[in-house]
Amino acid sequence: MPGAVFLRGDDVTLRTIEEDDLDFLRDAINDPDVREGLTTAYPINAEQEREYFEERISAEDDVHLAIYADGEITGTVGLHDVDQRSGHCEVGIWLATEYHGRGYGTEASRLVTDYAFRELRMHRVQARVLATNEASARIWEKLGFEEEGIHRDEAFTGGEYVDMRYFGVLESEWEG
Repeated sequence: MPGAVFLRGDDVTLRTIEEDDLDFLRDAINDPDVREGLTTAYPINAEQEREYFEERISAEDDVHLAIYADGEITGTVGLHDVDQRSGHCEVGIWLATEYHGRGYGTEASRLVTDYAFRELRMHRVQARVLATNEASARIWEKLGFEEEGIHRDEAFTGGEYVDMRYFGVLESEWEG
């Protein structure tokens, strides 16, 4: 299993993303069920995935972690737009289709949100989901995030414009 353990939960382990993970990442991100949920419209080939790994995942601006469960990589979770001065960031997650509905997304999201508050000293963490993605919205609701608003027709995916739901939680509200 590539990658150093960074955060450990009951059913999932969050590890660093390594070169050995790139084939899985490329294949999963091209899956229409994953791609449409992320509003990614273009195919990603091996070279593009490597460039993304080198330029974004390996950079220190954001936190990118692989989600492992049952000895397999299942997806990624991360913190983006980390603003140390204002104390806020956005959490993002995706899982390969075959791992949906097993609770891995909820546990990985809890681990990385707790890390944001406990170790990065964030004051506020936000998440956003397509209004058509009820399963993802349930993750944030289960974790105590409040729905803060809806941006109408913010994304174009699956041949239509879709609303984006925004969720947020403050450090004082977080129960981990």
